[in-house]
Amino acid sequence: MTELKITDLSYLKQVSGGEPKFMKEMIRIFSEQVPEFISNMEQHLADKNYIELGREAHKAKSSVIIVGMNEMGSKMKELQLLTEKNEGIERYPDFVNEFKSLCLAAVDELNAYSDEL
Repeated sequence: MTELKITDLSYLKQVSGGEPKFMKEMIRIFSEQVPEFISNMEQHLADKNYIELGREAHKAKSSVIIVGMNEMGSKMKELQLLTEKNEGIERYPDFVNEFKSLCLAAVDELNAYSDEL
């Protein structure tokens, strides 16, 4: 079985009762959402539309938590709160870049795991 380094599927296993079909479906949804989140975040950042960037971070937070990326979930919450106060703008690109690199790696990891279910 593929060793998970970025994600932790304990929560997903718990809510799915370990049902492979449900787990595969949740992994598929996450894998489809990540490129959309990245595209939207990068666009909002480029447009300096920080309110929408915060909203996208809020949506992404739930998705990463489901696959056990709790630290990334906390960072998305932090980004959301910063955008609401229009603070720390110089840090926004770092949040988006970290989200992009970790979540793309997580998609690869989860797809390999899903193939073995």
